[in-house]
Amino acid sequence: MSFVEIQFPPKIAFGSSGGPLYATEVSVSASGYEQRNVLWSAARLRYNVAHGVKTKAQMDELIAFFRARKGRAYGFRFKDWSDYQATGQVLGTGNGSRTQFELVKHYSSGNVVETRRIHKAVAGTVKIYVNGILQTGGYSADMNTGLVSFSAPVGSGAVVSADFEFDVPVRFDTDHLSAEWLDLGFHSWRDIPLIEIRL
Repeated sequence: MSFVEIQFPPKIAFGSSGGPLYATEVSVSASGYEQRNVLWSAARLRYNVAHGVKTKAQMDELIAFFRARKGRAYGFRFKDWSDYQATGQVLGTGNGSRTQFELVKHYSSGNVVETRRIHKAVAGTVKIYVNGILQTGGYSADMNTGLVSFSAPVGSGAVVSADFEFDVPVRFDTDHLSAEWLDLGFHSWRDIPLIEIRL
């Protein structure tokens, strides 16, 4: 898979729209009753960044970014301003031999918890805790995979948690960047879709 560790311009991302997407099959009987089949166990994120472009400079930046990614060919990082932070997320429990943990974010609603694997952490934001105590060393965090590795096994029963910021791995979901020129210096983008890449 072709992916570059570069972030989509965050000021353009700030004006985007979008969020989690699921795939559900709905079968309706002749009497009107429904049967729903969940096809995806986890959401996939979809965005539209067309409305994030507010200036000529941003338009130029977007065109250059799109050309560099060759449309749908190359994935990149995207800051979802509605969901880019995680605090106090439990990564797992030590067993006396385990040295690696994955960054995750938990979404709780009632007794249902969906756990999201985080691959693209933001450099300088990851803080790791063991039993609530901030660790100042003895581990490394890979910003490109979301894997936390301790230099020594975490003690049995010790809870590992983390605070961090993260990006979403995405790609353009179009090979055509289409703009409508309304007047000299004024333009309107029809649609610039992004779709999450599952890693």
